[in-house]
Amino acid sequence: MKRKIKFSLLYRDMWQSSGKYVPRVDQLVKVAPHIVNMGCFARVETNGGGFEQINLLFGENPNKSVREWTQPFNDAGIQTHMLERALNGIRMSPVPADVRRLMFKVKKKQGTDIARSFCGLNDPRNIKDSIKYAKEGGMIAQAALSLTYSEVHTVDYYVNLAEDLIQAGADEICLKDMAGIGRPAWLGKITAGIKDKYPDIVIEYHGHTTPGFTMASILEVARAGADIIDVGMEPLSWGTGHADLLSVHEMLKDDGFDVPDINMVEYMKVRSLTQEFMNDFLGYYITPRNRYINSLLIGPGLPGGMMGSLMADLENNLASLNKWKAKRNQPQLSQDDLLIKLFDEVKYIWPKLGYPPLVTPFSQYVKNLALMNVMQMEKGKERWSMIADNIWDMLLGYSGKLPGELAPELEQLAKEAGKEFYAGHPQDPYPDALDSFRKEMDEKGWDYGQDDEELLELAMHPEQYRAYKSGEAKKAFNEDLAKRKAEGSGVNTKPESAKPAAAAPVASADFAPTSMNINVDGENFKVTVSYGDEQPTTGTPAAPASANTPPAAKPVVDGKVREILAPLEGKFYLTKDSSETAIKVGDTIGAGDLIGYVEAMKTYNAIKADVGGQVVELVQNSGSDVEEDDVLVRIK
Repeated sequence: MKRKIKFSLLYRDMWQSSGKYVPRVDQLVKVAPHIVNMGCFARVETNGGGFEQINLLFGENPNKSVREWTQPFNDAGIQTHMLERALNGIRMSPVPADVRRLMFKVKKKQGTDIARSFCGLNDPRNIKDSIKYAKEGGMIAQAALSLTYSEVHTVDYYVNLAEDLIQAGADEICLKDMAGIGRPAWLGKITAGIKDKYPDIVIEYHGHTTPGFTMASILEVARAGADIIDVGMEPLSWGTGHADLLSVHEMLKDDGFDVPDINMVEYMKVRSLTQEFMNDFLGYYITPRNRYINSLLIGPGLPGGMMGSLMADLENNLASLNKWKAKRNQPQLSQDDLLIKLFDEVKYIWPKLGYPPLVTPFSQYVKNLALMNVMQMEKGKERWSMIADNIWDMLLGYSGKLPGELAPELEQLAKEAGKEFYAGHPQDPYPDALDSFRKEMDEKGWDYGQDDEELLELAMHPEQYRAYKSGEAKKAFNEDLAKRKAEGSGVNTKPESAKPAAAAPVASADFAPTSMNINVDGENFKVTVSYGDEQPTTGTPAAPASANTPPAAKPVVDGKVREILAPLEGKFYLTKDSSETAIKVGDTIGAGDLIGYVEAMKTYNAIKADVGGQVVELVQNSGSDVEEDDVLVRIK
């Protein structure tokens, strides 16, 4: 008798692995019945990961999206699943235990059946907490093994980790091959090792196609006993995404597996609607390079989900660096130049960081640190001269135990910076916080929402939720989309004529700024399009930072007033969470005191004063976009 293989459609991850945003709720509701009618999916990945946060970023209510999007699958008996990051919940930083517990209860009531829980460090303590909370909330607890390939990540390492999690109550195991670098035979051995000990445990394989191993990997894990295969479908399969449903279906059918039939009429409808969503606005955030398989990624091992946002954001980092170089008459870099430098740096620093699996958020941390190193070294500074707070937390043990050993040079940097290593339970340093968020909602007159879902959003994504409630998020998104449409900087979203996004124009006296009126979703915006720097930035560049500690912002002395400058480009925040108190005009600060953070590449970089004085002006509002050398605070 043929063994059955089931399929799960990764409709959330298809988008996140390709670009920055996901469809709006009206679009999701439009495509859902056709996914159901395809008749071949036992499961659909509907939410989790960046889904809720991304909704907030473009000014939509994520709770409305999850409820309306999951309902058609609930009605059809198709299981829905979400991705969650254990200690980090559905954000990039650690989440208090009471917020984590509430998340599982809310998501189950919203219609999500299965919680796929992973720890970016594979620390079983974090995953076991999620298993417990998921089951308390009534969800199926699927424990994910974050797969990466190194001298410490052996077959026995993963088989033993799976056994530990199953004994802790995991209902299922997911082999999360987030970068697609798992070697096929190696993956087959892991699958067989788990099935030998637990033949009835459901194993679901999740693999990205980025470096090109995935089709062989799917065949190996299926032969070794995997039950469910995650797939994508055109026009968002392959590349940084996932293997295409049609190819996987035919491969497994030919190998003798019992696979469900596909309603091709409905398949073409889902394909057409997905392309329609890209043409609407999502294509402006999808880099054409993400559509390609790239064997260069075997070396750095960066995951598909992160590569989607990396390639969308890399142009900003490149523009910032080239702006700095242009001011100093230095040769500028191409995107390929920066990309290869980044990949080489990831390969160099990864072992030194203790081999954290390259999955969210730690893939971002490794990539961000590598990119920061590259940019600092390009500016004549030293490696490790800027390490963000959340990266330090990973290195010091506050996110869990590193799989490998931290390099002595980084241990020395920590010692010189007065930082302490932590070996306790990763959840303990993050106390319960729901009461503080209830108080904020009460003070602002905000409704907690059905099943406390709005309370959850504020507690999980405080800054983004506040921006959503104020309307600033919607405004910022529409302005950004209008600018992309005006500049033609998005990709051509037609599949038959896809081409790279337009390169950033070079500053020239022959170009003058122009204004355009752009309509986005019925709202008009007047957009100024400039070519190069309309007004060159003048200001004293930041002095080189010490190699031993993250650099404090350097003051510019002008009589009695000193200016604290942004050491990098990003968003400036006075605080990063509700436990901190923002500085204000009139405060007296000392050298080394924290004045705020610049959030860049999803990490918060602490900005400290290197001289003391009284705050006389907060130049930037919390949440403002800043460029390198912009004035943040003036003191005297």
